[in-house]
Amino acid sequence: MKAPLSWLKDYVDIDISAQELAEKLFSCGFEVEELVYLGEKISRVVVGEVKALTAHPDSDHMKICVVDCGEEYGREIQIVTGADNVYVGMKTPCALDNSTVVESDPKALEKNPDGIKKIKKGKLRGVESFGMLCSGEELGINDDYYDGAEYYGLLDLDKSAPVGEDIRKIVGLDDWIFDISITANRPDCQCILGIAREVAAVLGKPLKEPSYAFTAKKTNALPVAVEVQAPDLCPRYVGHYVENIKGGKSPAWLRKRLALSGIRSISPIVDITNFVLLEMGQPMHAFDADDLAGRKIVVRRAKQGEKITTLDEKEFELTPENLVICDGEKPVALAGIMGGLNSEIKETTKNVFFESAKFARDNVRKTSRALGQSSDSSSRFEKGVDAYTNGYGMARALHLIEELDCGVVTELCEDVCAVDLAPRTMTASVQKINALLGIEVPSEEMLAILSRLNFKPSLTGDTLTVEIPGYRDDVDNYPDLAEEIIRMYGYEHLTPTFLEKASVTGGGLNDEQKKELHLKTLLKTQGFFEAYNYSFYSPKEFDLMKLPEDASERNAVKILNPISEELSVMRTFLAPSMLGNAVRNIRRGNDEGREFEIANIYIPNQAGEQPEERKRLVLGIWGAKCDFFDMKGATEKISELFHLPVSYVRAQTSYLHPGVSASLNVDGKQVGVIGELDPAIALSLGLDKKVYLGELDLEEIKGAMDDKIAYKNLPKFPAVKRDLALIADEKLTSGEIEDVLLHSCKYVTSARLFDVYRGGQLPEGKKSMAYTLTFTPDANVEKAFTPETLDGFVKKILGNLKFKLGVELR
Repeated sequence: MKAPLSWLKDYVDIDISAQELAEKLFSCGFEVEELVYLGEKISRVVVGEVKALTAHPDSDHMKICVVDCGEEYGREIQIVTGADNVYVGMKTPCALDNSTVVESDPKALEKNPDGIKKIKKGKLRGVESFGMLCSGEELGINDDYYDGAEYYGLLDLDKSAPVGEDIRKIVGLDDWIFDISITANRPDCQCILGIAREVAAVLGKPLKEPSYAFTAKKTNALPVAVEVQAPDLCPRYVGHYVENIKGGKSPAWLRKRLALSGIRSISPIVDITNFVLLEMGQPMHAFDADDLAGRKIVVRRAKQGEKITTLDEKEFELTPENLVICDGEKPVALAGIMGGLNSEIKETTKNVFFESAKFARDNVRKTSRALGQSSDSSSRFEKGVDAYTNGYGMARALHLIEELDCGVVTELCEDVCAVDLAPRTMTASVQKINALLGIEVPSEEMLAILSRLNFKPSLTGDTLTVEIPGYRDDVDNYPDLAEEIIRMYGYEHLTPTFLEKASVTGGGLNDEQKKELHLKTLLKTQGFFEAYNYSFYSPKEFDLMKLPEDASERNAVKILNPISEELSVMRTFLAPSMLGNAVRNIRRGNDEGREFEIANIYIPNQAGEQPEERKRLVLGIWGAKCDFFDMKGATEKISELFHLPVSYVRAQTSYLHPGVSASLNVDGKQVGVIGELDPAIALSLGLDKKVYLGELDLEEIKGAMDDKIAYKNLPKFPAVKRDLALIADEKLTSGEIEDVLLHSCKYVTSARLFDVYRGGQLPEGKKSMAYTLTFTPDANVEKAFTPETLDGFVKKILGNLKFKLGVELR
């Protein structure tokens, strides 16, 4: 919300600086995001009077001026100008030596993006010039700031302008603009008057309300009937008929107010509607009454397929979700958004029907988003416009009609209201308010604050009774009153204290967060980059990943209002998202890569219940040089970090290569899968690089994860290695054999496969697998392992292999 200081002063006697006012607004809950001085680019520019003119000896169009800039700056300053409208006695802006003005040359702006042009004395075709006479463009103003500012020549100032006066005070640039952040619960402050109310309260000054007075005249015109068929979407509709409209130009003060807010003047009627929007926060619209078929206004839901062309000449096809303003035949406006082209105010308009209404904020927002059409009015309605302001906004507009003498206000008016406009009253306990604030605010101070905020309070014992202003829809209960009191009383009065059930905590990350951080760090050291994907994808992903029809992953949470069909179901597993990342990278020339993502999957529960969320880790590796063991190595590093007893078992996963994939098991339970992408899926995606995927259920392994570092004494004697060549059935995996090797003797700390042989020397269906076993004595062993001791260990290991797996020594 932008609020000019000069405009706020129309309603409140502000006797402090703009900076002090910004601090006071912040102290009562209104953050001033930016405070801008309008004339910040202008310096050492004053009112000068041309006293004499002579022709330039070396130019046909230039003139040498003698300019009076006052006692302080000089009575006879020589300035050369090429302006065609300069004359003796002219008062015009004079930029002195070492002054600054607004840069308007596009080429110069490329070098000076700050938009400031410096003026220094110099010579123009051999004649010295000690400054520059200025146009409105060099001051950055237009006709709405000062009449004649848009003329291509010098700005001709009024003869009453004092010589030597700072030009910013003359043309209205000596002003501050407050850019104020308005919270969602205070739509009443989306206007100058709303901010002025707060300024008056915080300064303890009276508020000077604008005038709402007008005189309604009798007329022979036929009335315009108003019918509201959708009171749920339009609780109040106020209309008033004004005749004998006059065109022309709005007065300077009105054009200036609009200009300060970034709005150009158009015509008195349109300017009044814009002014009331800015001043009162009430969006208004004016229809050409002679274009309203049947002299009728109907507020209703649009019919399916009904069309309207708005003022910006865009045509829209409507649905019953859209609210429209119609005449007796057709839509003439999109309610709360924009008027129709078929009823716009024209130069020939003689009679208008003013509209001031309250429209449901959610309906305006949905219509605006659905049609891609927005306006200043729609942004106000989306945040909230109260029914109280409808009437006052209309009265203010009619007052301005009379003040500007641009029309005749008639007695023809309509006010269709489905809400109770009577002031709301509420009671609250002073004790409860103080208990909530945690301090004792004197009752007299409470009454004074609430009075300044127009709550009309009264106190009987402990009971505080207030009459809530009609524009404060946000106040419902005593905590709201407590907020109003403390923001004016001062937050500095609050004393820090714990809530009743609060306790001191150490802070920092919990164990689960620490483990997740360690996991991310480990993966990054392995060359993985962290990815973030949407929590939803297309149901087509289930078919792409070749999931069976009865797969549990197909039972997904469907989004009621999805962005698109491609993002319409919540993720039940993460692999499709990681595959999508790999595909996009490969197609864009990133031929090698590693990514990981830690995110939740969403498993549906019973109807009406929130889905179950489970955290998972997904890994993706792609490129010509990678293989299955890169993925296996990454998961092995995870198992080492968290001391997880992971075993790898052959598995069949629908989207992985049946011969190059494995299931990860912990304590006999599957916790994840890894493998190469099924070649059929890769072919369907046109991939020329291999992609490897892995997904682990972190919820399943959470209890077994241990990232604590445990220390033990070093052994007194060195480790010893033995090689074993074993004959095993072809169907046995290395993981199964390693599991027996590692658990048959407590001193075996490593079992590494270094050779696999298949040949004619072996029986059919058998293979030879050679392992290096590392025997490490612990700190309690008092002497080195002897060959005899090792033979005993090996004998026990071979016995277990024979008994459990049928594996024999080769």
